[in-house]
Amino acid sequence: ENWPGIKHTTGVELSGMFADHLRSYEPDILEGVKVSGITRGDDGTFTVACDDGSAHQAAAVLIATGQHPRELGIPGEKEYRSKGVSYCTTCDGPLFKGKVTATVGGGNSALESALMLSDIAEKVYVINKNPAFKGEKTLMDKLEKRENVELIFEAMTSEITGDGKFATGLKYTDKAGTEHALEVNGIFVHIGSVPNSTMAPEGTAKNEFGEIQVNTRGETNIPGLFAAGDVTGLAHKQIVIAAGQACAATLSAVQYLNSR
Repeated sequence: ENWPGIKHTTGVELSGMFADHLRSYEPDILEGVKVSGITRGDDGTFTVACDDGSAHQAAAVLIATGQHPRELGIPGEKEYRSKGVSYCTTCDGPLFKGKVTATVGGGNSALESALMLSDIAEKVYVINKNPAFKGEKTLMDKLEKRENVELIFEAMTSEITGDGKFATGLKYTDKAGTEHALEVNGIFVHIGSVPNSTMAPEGTAKNEFGEIQVNTRGETNIPGLFAAGDVTGLAHKQIVIAAGQACAATLSAVQYLNSR
């Protein structure tokens, strides 16, 4: 809901529109590879190494790699990943039609997950370790009106249980230290993200969370290296803000190239 002009969309739909727009300019696009590392030579030229063994030279680089989901780090989580445990409700939510699910988290992504699941699943539990949500009020108001949603606050998820093949439930501890068990078919983990910043050149300034530090122009502490979006330490993780940051960083990169 934070993308102006479109009342509601999903990340998959909106990024697909971006991709179609980009391809209309017929640029050179390298897809299906992962950047393993970026180095900067003495002449200021960057080398971008990829996991397919290729390497690409550039006078400027813009990192806009976003973040990836944070894990709970509890027993059963890795065992039942993709077997009832998911980190993407948009991707896997439709598989749980008419079933019982739980969303773990208290921010916008958790609220959006629970809202989507409330239209699909028979019952939705929301497990929040905090006494209140930290997301947008419009999402909270919508969620509180859903009759098939049960909110559980000040609860620490402690274990994901299963039958060896699929997840069948989860355990959590309340603020009094009492352990509870819920029978659920699907667990959706939305507890925050970790920035995809490990490929940044050595010496790139980052904050305590590993996010790349940039100024309002998208410039890092390394000349010719720019960053934008959720991989940076700038406040507010929203698509509209990330897109604006990317625009500013791209214009800054163009000015940098022209100066060379």
